[in-house]
Amino acid sequence: MNNKQRASSVHHNSTPCTRIHQIGALLLVAATFFFTRLFDQSFSPCNFNHNLASQNAVVRIPHGKGGAPSWPERGYGSHLSLKIYVYDENEIDGLKALLYGRDGTVAASACLKGQWGTQVKIHSLLLQSQFRTKRKEEADLFFVPAYVKCVRMTGALNDKEINQTYVKVLSQMPYFRRSGGRDHIFVFPSGAGAHMFRSWAKYINRSIILTPEGDRTDKRDTSAFNTWKDIIIPGNIDDGMTKDGARIVQPLPLTERKYLANYLGRAQKKVGRLKLIELAKQYPDKLESPELNFSGPNKFGRLEYFQHLRNAKFCLAPRGESSWTLRFYESFFVECVPVILSDQVELPFQNVIDYTQISIKWPSTLIGPQLLDYLASIPDEDIEAMIAHGRQVRCVWVYAPESKPCSAMQGILWELQRKVRQFHHSTETFWLHNRTIVNRNLVEFSSWKPPMLLP
Repeated sequence: MNNKQRASSVHHNSTPCTRIHQIGALLLVAATFFFTRLFDQSFSPCNFNHNLASQNAVVRIPHGKGGAPSWPERGYGSHLSLKIYVYDENEIDGLKALLYGRDGTVAASACLKGQWGTQVKIHSLLLQSQFRTKRKEEADLFFVPAYVKCVRMTGALNDKEINQTYVKVLSQMPYFRRSGGRDHIFVFPSGAGAHMFRSWAKYINRSIILTPEGDRTDKRDTSAFNTWKDIIIPGNIDDGMTKDGARIVQPLPLTERKYLANYLGRAQKKVGRLKLIELAKQYPDKLESPELNFSGPNKFGRLEYFQHLRNAKFCLAPRGESSWTLRFYESFFVECVPVILSDQVELPFQNVIDYTQISIKWPSTLIGPQLLDYLASIPDEDIEAMIAHGRQVRCVWVYAPESKPCSAMQGILWELQRKVRQFHHSTETFWLHNRTIVNRNLVEFSSWKPPMLLP
């Protein structure tokens, strides 16, 4: 049989393609597509309860248990898994001075109040943390405790002494030298940031700095904050305002608030603040800005402060000596919408919180009647919605134990987890073929003795 006959035979012996066959083929294709997608979704490694709608989605306050913000797995991991070594005050000569002053007279309890309270709270919470390790060799990160803002404010150490003591302390830390400080954590809780340690740029410019302050370029040649290695933390809010159900002041319904907006702060010769004080004089029925007296018979106590703060729909937060302001965080606990009037401000946990849902940022160059007109144009329904979002988020401003599902400390731990490195080295660290870590003189790491030259 030739090829033509063979082809003809095959053609005539095949089953004719009917309408039923065509429909069956289409159904087979559809079923194959359906089951393929089903199995892809069931076994995909990305099919966890992520907070992102897609890899390119914008984070819009993802919520975990009880509506609290939760951290996305992308870039952070599915759970917290890190080990932090906390230096003991007795193991390093000079560390006690950074905590309690040259004479050891400053009590930790005295440093809990005010903006510098975060130094004490973070230290205390890490000492109690399940992520604390007492073995340096297994630590991912190292925490260096110090209450220098408080110690300086009380006169227990001056700037020169703080600088000298920090250098002395660092020279006794082999692990600091091993990594060049990259795995060491420092807290600077005030507007001065790391500038509290005058030689920060020389000694801890690679370290992880926890600070509420992201900008001091108004008074310094350079900012100590680096967005790629440092972490912005919330300010220290009065404990009396962060306890659910037992706050010293409760929020007022919007309809009972006397003012459209308020500004509660001193002028400090700052342009934005001076403009607000003048604006309050022009529009006293819309903007409240009382004179704050912190001493004398007309002293403005904390109760009076929060009573005034809650009496407006919007709480104005202009720049002061530095870009950040505690008033921003306080506003969430009296449930007024914060209006940021600080162009250079940095805000915490930006991978989790969409600040457009909970606050307003207005150009500081446009402080004037236009600002009040804009705020007055916002419907109460929109204000209530922003307050409701803020109510869900504010738990991340509170320095609470790890047993709480949402807290500032939880946020800080998640951010620290992103900083962990598997390998550590510096300009004074070298290694050999057998993985032995040595210094410039080929002395093994286990034999490095203080004081050491700092990298």
